[in-house]
Amino acid sequence: MKIGELDVNRVGYGTMKLTGWPQGDRPDRDTALAVLRRAVELGVNHLDTCHYYSRDGVAANELIRAALYPYPKDLVIVTKVGALIEGDDITRPASEHRGLTPDGLRRGVEANLRELGVDRIDVVNLRMGDRGHDGSGFETALATLMELRAEGLIRHLGISNVSRAQFDRARAVADIVCVQNLYNIADRDDDPLVDACAAAGVAYVPFFPVGGGFRPLAADRLEAAAKRLGASVQQVALAWLLARSSAIALIPGTSSLAHLEENMAAGDLPLSVADLD
Repeated sequence: MKIGELDVNRVGYGTMKLTGWPQGDRPDRDTALAVLRRAVELGVNHLDTCHYYSRDGVAANELIRAALYPYPKDLVIVTKVGALIEGDDITRPASEHRGLTPDGLRRGVEANLRELGVDRIDVVNLRMGDRGHDGSGFETALATLMELRAEGLIRHLGISNVSRAQFDRARAVADIVCVQNLYNIADRDDDPLVDACAAAGVAYVPFFPVGGGFRPLAADRLEAAAKRLGASVQQVALAWLLARSSAIALIPGTSSLAHLEENMAAGDLPLSVADLD
């Protein structure tokens, strides 16, 4: 499939879990580097990262550079700016967040460029704050990123954590190549936006693709399908997303080599019409 004119395999990889940001366990450095290298060996050419995926000196961009630089020619690196400037900003009150200011956006882009060791980032997503906010500053933030793209620092623009109305507003002023929002088989509020992306030729990239725990009915049905297919519930949930729309590209994250292999195998898991029903 394509993000803009860039060809990507539909199962990519999200790097957040390698850092333990904002909280939680993380692998040791050798394991983190091994996971990144194995992901590319298995066909991943779409990495999701961010300069603020960083805690206690462990940063996603630094790990990517250490593991993969010089980068494979077909590797597409997607990052985000807007919600935060530094990783520890998440502990500050929302009123103190400056990620969506022109200065904050520029600092975010420049940090990603510097940490990844590149002159231009393939895709930068404008990450908005909590969903349902009033959207103030949205067009101004987009305009700032368009200026940075005109300077040659960004190749393509995407948007993240946005509503359908913001999607339409963004496309009215900019060429948007992807949307990154919360979506999975148990949380389908974005169904209309998934369909709108497919109609517009825009990639839809769900975060939390297997959720943080499924609603009971969904879990029962996932478990039944997984048992029939000899797969895990998580693999079926990922396969369902791929079957849901041809516009969907996945970026499941993991800090485990074994889980990485399982996630990649989900791309080849055949779901029948009966399974989908």
